[in-house]
Amino acid sequence: MTEALAATPDTTASPNSADPNSTGPDAGLRQLAADAYGLPHLRDGQLAGMRALAQGRDVLAVMPTGYGKSAIYQVAALFIHRGHQDKHLDATGANSARRGPAVVVSPLIALQEDQLDGLLEDLGGESAAAINSGRKDSEVQDAWEAAERGEATFLFLAPEQLAKTETVERLAAMNVSLFVVDEAHCVSSWGHDFRPDYLRLGEVRAQLGNPPVAALTATASPPVRDEIQQRLRMKDPLVLVHGFDRPNIRLDVVRHLEDRDKRRAVVEHVAELKGPGLLYAATRKDTETYAAELTERGLRAEAYHAGRKQSERDQVHEQFLDDELDVVVATTAFGMGIDKPNVRFVIHADIPESLDAYYQEIGRSGRDGDPASAVLHYRPEDLGLRKFFSTHKPDEDALLGVLTALRASDGPVTQKALAEQTGIPTRRLTGLLNELQETRSVKALKRGIRLEAGAKLPKVVEQAVELAEARQRVDRSRIEMARGYAETDACRRQFLLGYFGEDLPEPCGNCDNCADGSAYEEDYDDSAVAAAGGEAFPLQSSVVHKEWGAGIVMRHEEDVITVLFEQEGYKTLSRQAVTEGKILTLAD
Repeated sequence: MTEALAATPDTTASPNSADPNSTGPDAGLRQLAADAYGLPHLRDGQLAGMRALAQGRDVLAVMPTGYGKSAIYQVAALFIHRGHQDKHLDATGANSARRGPAVVVSPLIALQEDQLDGLLEDLGGESAAAINSGRKDSEVQDAWEAAERGEATFLFLAPEQLAKTETVERLAAMNVSLFVVDEAHCVSSWGHDFRPDYLRLGEVRAQLGNPPVAALTATASPPVRDEIQQRLRMKDPLVLVHGFDRPNIRLDVVRHLEDRDKRRAVVEHVAELKGPGLLYAATRKDTETYAAELTERGLRAEAYHAGRKQSERDQVHEQFLDDELDVVVATTAFGMGIDKPNVRFVIHADIPESLDAYYQEIGRSGRDGDPASAVLHYRPEDLGLRKFFSTHKPDEDALLGVLTALRASDGPVTQKALAEQTGIPTRRLTGLLNELQETRSVKALKRGIRLEAGAKLPKVVEQAVELAEARQRVDRSRIEMARGYAETDACRRQFLLGYFGEDLPEPCGNCDNCADGSAYEEDYDDSAVAAAGGEAFPLQSSVVHKEWGAGIVMRHEEDVITVLFEQEGYKTLSRQAVTEGKILTLAD
């Protein structure tokens, strides 16, 4: 079945569309949601997203798992598909120029299969099909034929499938109705789960004739949202951000000095909690160690990481979903797309790489609305490990080799041909091309990759290195923001939501700092601000720093202002220095 939804009405709808029996422009969408998917009530943003897609507009939906992101594209795609046969639907605004299937790009086969099963249960017949490496050749052929006959409204593919020229050409011949990118944060190198295979999706969309795109993600901070729009070449998208605050999740941080004490405390803590739950660790070795220790204490515990066989990972996945495990001890490889409503706790044995990753991981708890717990066991020395992971020095020789091959070619070169010429593996080549495209001297066209005429190769390499170093500065700043969350005495929920550009006016009352009272002592003295006529740099205002350039104000806390700079990442500025030194000004 499609994602379960609470009966929260969509407040974006027009007044006459609140009634499913209305003849207004949204009546067809509402009727399909109720009849085909069993969704008589829609949450905030869902109907607006469905309407936009049906009318040919791009949509970026940032909503937690369980909120109903999938319903947005599923209802819209069916609306378009049936609109060709149903005059009532077509009259309400369906994009009748596109008659092909909705192509859904999903990074994991398990995610594809879950959605596929739900759609087949809801719609029956050959309404949905999948093309991936986990299916037999005969099944893949059946899927293609169902899509080409017009029977499959939905066609699921992994991003690596779209790296094949023949796949894209075959899809282009179908006049694709929607291009859906699930787990869209994977397209952003700002994101916590960046995947090089996602980088070509904007180009693929163009090759398919630029169908409306639905980009879906459970969590994305403002810079991630911006990059998703840029990478997928979205134009004037409807951006829907809903459900970020999860007030039923209790937020706590436990600080440690010694690693041995921290590890012992983590095991004791998890052993005391009532599951099912998740324990995240930084390394594969630690997941094995913690799982073994928890098993010795009588818990049903299993380790999950990318080093285990696929069959073993699948088994752990299924056991967890079926409540046959008390706890899964995992690296960040576990959890994407998992919609298990009764997870009672998410414990982190190590500080995460970013608050983007942390918020998505803790958001896997308490999806049934009942109380849940998110606890970070923090040791300041662990930050060194994260900084090590974030360090990546661009390979100047490899960059120059790619540029040299492009210059020697006669016209655009396909990525496959470029890999053969340079001897660089496809996945690594994708990363190098991404770094080069950032310089705008290398462009991906329909016929292949092209180097701008007159480009000076050493200069292009230098620019690519500078941009990569700027990205590293941003990555390190995100680690510092994670440190700030761990060490703040203010309300932790206010800190988290502020990172995502959301304002929580009052302390949440459901974190450790609210419980011990420190959160209520952290409000900065705003008497001077009030006397001056208001906050000089309001939240989300665009500013310019003398040295670091353009930025966005993300947070006010006591005597500091946190600003996100495009080239430097997150910076915490002294309010006094900002005021007296005039180092920050509002952008025009």
